[in-house]
Amino acid sequence: MPTDDRRPFSSLEMSVVEANALALGVSLTELMAGAGRAVAEEAALRLPPPPARVALVVGPGNNGGDGLAAALELKHRGYRPELWRLPPPERLRGAAVRHFYEEAARQLPIHSGVPEVRELAEFPLVIDGILGTGQTGALRSPYAEAVAHLRQAQRPILAIDLPTGIEDPQGIRAQWTVALTGPKAEAPPDRCGEEIVRSIGIPPEAWESTGPGEFQALIPWSRPTVRGRSGRLLIIGGGPYAGAPALAGRAALRTGAERSTLLVPGGVAATIQGFGPDLIVQGVGTGGRWTSDQVGPVTETIGRLRPGSLALGMGAGDHPETRAFFEGVRDWLAAHPDGHGPVLYDADALAVLAEGSRPPSTRGPAVFATPNLGEYRRWFEGSAEPTAAEVADRARSRGLHLLVKGSTDWLSDGPRTVRNRHHHPAMTVGGMGDVLDGVLGGLLAQGIEPWVAGRLAIYWVGEAGGRAQRRRGFGLLASDVIEEIPAAAVEALGGAAPAQA
Repeated sequence: MPTDDRRPFSSLEMSVVEANALALGVSLTELMAGAGRAVAEEAALRLPPPPARVALVVGPGNNGGDGLAAALELKHRGYRPELWRLPPPERLRGAAVRHFYEEAARQLPIHSGVPEVRELAEFPLVIDGILGTGQTGALRSPYAEAVAHLRQAQRPILAIDLPTGIEDPQGIRAQWTVALTGPKAEAPPDRCGEEIVRSIGIPPEAWESTGPGEFQALIPWSRPTVRGRSGRLLIIGGGPYAGAPALAGRAALRTGAERSTLLVPGGVAATIQGFGPDLIVQGVGTGGRWTSDQVGPVTETIGRLRPGSLALGMGAGDHPETRAFFEGVRDWLAAHPDGHGPVLYDADALAVLAEGSRPPSTRGPAVFATPNLGEYRRWFEGSAEPTAAEVADRARSRGLHLLVKGSTDWLSDGPRTVRNRHHHPAMTVGGMGDVLDGVLGGLLAQGIEPWVAGRLAIYWVGEAGGRAQRRRGFGLLASDVIEEIPAAAVEALGGAAPAQA
């Protein structure tokens, strides 16, 4: 993300991009040093001339490491920084933080524990490096005591990335906040004071392309959830092409989704059920394709199931009656935004999102369209070689997340656009788009934020496809890729599998 882009983004997005930067060869030590320089420069603008004193209170994580790096930079500029380290050294997290702590311990006065109010009152500026992105809930000891003393000292505070205690009524109210790389969505305006955005050296490629950092989105889902309350995907497709919804449903289950329910024309339900006992297949009517008179039974089912996400169109065919059916479902979904999660349109359902069609509701959950290049040109008036600007324009004008599948995949929600080139040439085999739909639908059903889910889905399928090709060597099938989905995630997370929702 360019540093002049003022769009707030989440701590999860920041984790993804930092991990992508590491995969591009930038070390965490380099990023922490860049953060330290940025903080030191902003602190110097608000301090008396050297050798003015400055206090820094640091915690155990990367935010504390940024504070340690800032203290070293301030000393290099002739200031006299003093550090208060809240956790003991053995609780410091990560090699980069320990590196800057050891350097600071050799060069600077470091105090252990919570600073006293009288000590803090002697400094013209205090830098808050206690807790940064990812902090939640009420403050606990020793952080609560440290923050209380900072407030009582009534000294100007410059916070690193986020003031400590953003969800605690007694948290810090900073005069200035240095937002590293970009502003944070979690930042309360009444706590941050003046917000200054500074670059820390993350390369643009980490923002503009997907990377292995996308798997950071799965880490929060390693916490067990209440069974039966998350991860339910409803697929509405099938008809002339029975295998497509089955591939999508199986792929969703491999992402950790709890359930894949397939609503299909009754005449092909038995065939589709034969593709896998793990799928829940419900037939509607007795025919072999969707027709407009089935809108009522299908929307009634949606209202009853209240799925975490929906995927429409795979294998349905392009009969005029089928298009009328999807138009009716689209209109019902737009009129009932509270009765379902995000909606994904693919294949023959994409026609109902074409220019001139009634747009999806902007009041409800996110809407995804996932055309291949041919469908993109047909229904979105796109070019044979899309650009970031073009895809962003189409996404913005139609009010949806647009994922264009090709030799380069493009994903955009309008303000944000990313490309993905992480896939193998053998993945052009039929059914691969259905696998991607299933992965994306499964992630959306589990509650992963739509933009993050889209980035992860295209990278994850590419990684699984590469694994499948290496294993098979020749004659890759879409079903081969499905079987590699779990292993791709486990390897990316260092061998720790996320718990199934």
